[in-house]
Formats: sequence, structure tokens, C-alpha cells
Amino acid sequence: MVGINERERRMARKGMEAVRRQQLIEATLHVIHDQGLQATTLGRVGQQAGISPGLVAHYFGDKRQLLAATYLSLVRSLGREYRAARAGTAAGLPRVRAIIDANFAASQSGEVIVSSWLSFWAQVNHVPSLARIQNVVTRRLESNLTHALSAFLPRPEAVRLAEGLGVMIDGLWLRASLRTGGLDVDAARALAHRYLDSELHALTGGPHAESA
Repeated sequence: MVGINERERRMARKGMEAVRRQQLIEATLHVIHDQGLQATTLGRVGQQAGISPGLVAHYFGDKRQLLAATYLSLVRSLGREYRAARAGTAAGLPRVRAIIDANFAASQSGEVIVSSWLSFWAQVNHVPSLARIQNVVTRRLESNLTHALSAFLPRPEAVRLAEGLGVMIDGLWLRASLRTGGLDVDAARALAHRYLDSELHALTGGPHAESA
């Protein structure tokens, strides 16, 4: 039987490994922001983190696995915003609005995070592991929106509106993040809400009650 001290040491090692992995993911995000995805290497990530490339490989294996883990960390951050939106608001329209806001939250709008999202998006069609992760992102957004909209709309209409909102949110976020279309994050968020209001007006013949 493993003694209590040995178990504690193993738990401590696992805790330190998790901390180190997160540090390396943060370093990867900064390298992507500064030099681009193609120029991101284990060596440059190690240099950013102040450790050897060998240690980066020890934790992640190779560049492909490191990038997949980094992309997954962005997805998990967005997932936390969705969970907060679901937990902190009433069911129905307030929750739909909270889910929209989650996509434009401060945690998703910093320049390092934005650069990384854009870099990964550009590779999704070429890297199957990234495509699988992006599919999760798309399904999660539409599922969250559909569930919230179904509280006050028939499900077929909820599904259609959720799909439209998902496309609208992605497009607005991309336009705002590129900073080439005269649109900032606050303006993008407002446009997404106006799209929602317009679609609800078309479906219901009038403005929908916030408490629905």
C-alpha cells in the first residue's frame, strides 16, 4: 500500500504538472500573438516560458498536441462564460441575452486571446484535430441558444433562430476582432441583440417580454 506521504507527493506532482501545463499554454498564446501560428515552435514557447524545449515536449509531446491543448483551453474559457450565463440569469430571454454577451465578454476580447482565436480559425479547415474542437464550439453555442429559446418559442423556431444567432455572433465577433470594419466589441454585441429583437418581432408580431 502506498503511504499517505507518497500519495500526497503524487498529488502535489499532479498539481504542479497542471500548473506547468497552464503556464506553457499561456506562453503559447503569447507566441501565437507575437509571431503567428506557423512560427510557433516548442523552442519559442520554451523561451517565452523560460524553460527548455525538451520540457515543453515532456508535457505536450509535439507542436500539434501543444496547439490542440492551447485551442482547447480557449474553448474551455468560453465554456465557463456559457456556464456563468446559464447559472446567473433567469430562464428564457434573459438567458439568451446572457449567452450572447458571453461571446463578447472581457475574457474573450483581449488582444492575445483574439489573435489566437483568429489564428486557430484560419487552420480549422486544414487540421482535423482543430476542426473537431471547433465543431464542439459551434454545437455548444447553438445548443445553449436553442435550449434558452425553447423556453418561449416552438422548438423548430428556436433551432432556426439559434442557428442564425450563431452565424451572426461569429461574423460580428470576427469583424470586431479584425478592427477593419469600424466595429468594436460593444457595437458587435449591440448588433447581435438587435438581430435577436428583429427576429423575435418577426416571429411573434411584437417585442417579446424580457421575463419570458
